Amino acid sequence: MSNVLYDVPGPKARLRSRIASVIAVIAIAAGLAAVIWALAAPRITAGGAELPGMFDPSRWDILADRAVWRRIGVGVLNTLQMAGVAAIGAVLFGVIISFLRTAGSGWIRYPMVVVLEFLRGMPVLLMMLFVLLIFSTGAYWAGVIALILYNGAIIGEALRAGIAALPRGQREAGLAIGLGPVRTRLSIEFPQAFRQMLPIIIAQLVVLLKDTSLAYVIGYNELLRTTTNQLANYYGSRYLFTLFFVTFAIYLAMNLLLSWIARIVARRVESGRMPKGSTPFSRKAEARRARKVVDDAFATRVTDQSLGAKR
Repeated sequence: MSNVLYDVPGPKARLRSRIASVIAVIAIAAGLAAVIWALAAPRITAGGAELPGMFDPSRWDILADRAVWRRIGVGVLNTLQMAGVAAIGAVLFGVIISFLRTAGSGWIRYPMVVVLEFLRGMPVLLMMLFVLLIFSTGAYWAGVIALILYNGAIIGEALRAGIAALPRGQREAGLAIGLGPVRTRLSIEFPQAFRQMLPIIIAQLVVLLKDTSLAYVIGYNELLRTTTNQLANYYGSRYLFTLFFVTFAIYLAMNLLLSWIARIVARRVESGRMPKGSTPFSRKAEARRARKVVDDAFATRVTDQSLGAKR
């Protein structure tokens, strides 16, 4: 049986493919050349001063100033502080949302659908402004609360989907051996759903990190606002591109690091090779935990039956 799922391209098809590839390479090279040409060309500022091209060393000498890097470091720390607190809060809020969203009572489950749609539908920046104006929390907590609400709603929906994707037999088996609905959810269903959705959760945390830049609008001194403050207070438009390029590179490095972690976690979760101690929801830990829960429930039930028989 042939493994080829499509017809082998003939001479004309191969020729068209080569021509399309050459055209694509030429178009990409032309685009890069146009960008380099635009960056290298001198430009006139709004005040009428002429600035050299971006490849002139005078446009980059600001990076030798230690004060610049100190201010950027403060912005990075503020960004990571907001992202770290918001990430922990978003995961915890997402867990609570997933439990309420899958509750047995419709009085709890259906209102949570409305809450989730409201939180996911509101732009993060608008949510920051609402929290700031209504509760007067200050810029930092307005940003943190808005990031927790928005990203927690998405994480909670992901966990709900993970729980819904589990075979129904697992919940039925837990209930059959005497576990209550809550204990079945906590001990059997939730660990598996968390492990399956962990790559999605980490990917959402990457989005959360990027969304911290929106706190610039509400006055929080994160990385982007630190950059603009330096331009306004110290250096002017001469180093506009330079400082924004450095800011972009820092954001890119942080997001690539988180994306790299997400890919590693995804590969290891799929292959069942999570490192020991890396997470309480690894497959071996999960199996041991499930066996312990079942054994404890079975022993309790046997004990109760024995006591009842003696009576």
